[in-house]
Amino acid sequence: MVLLTIAAFANQEAFGQMKDSNPMVGGAAMMRSMNIVDNAMNSADHTTLVAAVKAAGLVETLKSKGPFTVFAPTNAAFDKLPTGTVETLVKPENKAMLTKILTYHVLAGKFDSKAIAKRIKAGGGTAKFKTVSGGKLWASMSGNSLVLKDEKGGTSTVSIGNVYQSNGVIHEVDTVLMPN
Repeated sequence: MVLLTIAAFANQEAFGQMKDSNPMVGGAAMMRSMNIVDNAMNSADHTTLVAAVKAAGLVETLKSKGPFTVFAPTNAAFDKLPTGTVETLVKPENKAMLTKILTYHVLAGKFDSKAIAKRIKAGGGTAKFKTVSGGKLWASMSGNSLVLKDEKGGTSTVSIGNVYQSNGVIHEVDTVLMPN
């Protein structure tokens, strides 16, 4: 059953955007010719993420060649955090913590749905990934949905996947992932 679910995940249209398309995210077309930051700046659903990336000083890094895989929390994902958390994190004195949280959402390399599914299958239902921050994330399937588990035991589900960029791929997630 796990193998069938993984195959369905890797091939499902909702998660597996066509490589030649420019899917709509946050009311804007995500152009394959643009980088991760420039596309995110056009998404109405990712304004908090963009502000956090700017506050952490990660704009140039995420505009670089990469490739990167970004699990991009939506504004609604940030809204799930306790009141005042985002405002506190974007203060200059908290830049190190903000950077750690944001880079915890980034993998070095390009992992689209097929690559993630392959790793989940090889791991017997769970794949472990090392994040750019040095932390670990675990990926598994719940039905046809990709679920990520963070180091604190929290989970986040990919709501839109395989949004290809000039320097990688974005998977939109519904919850902010937290490192130890």
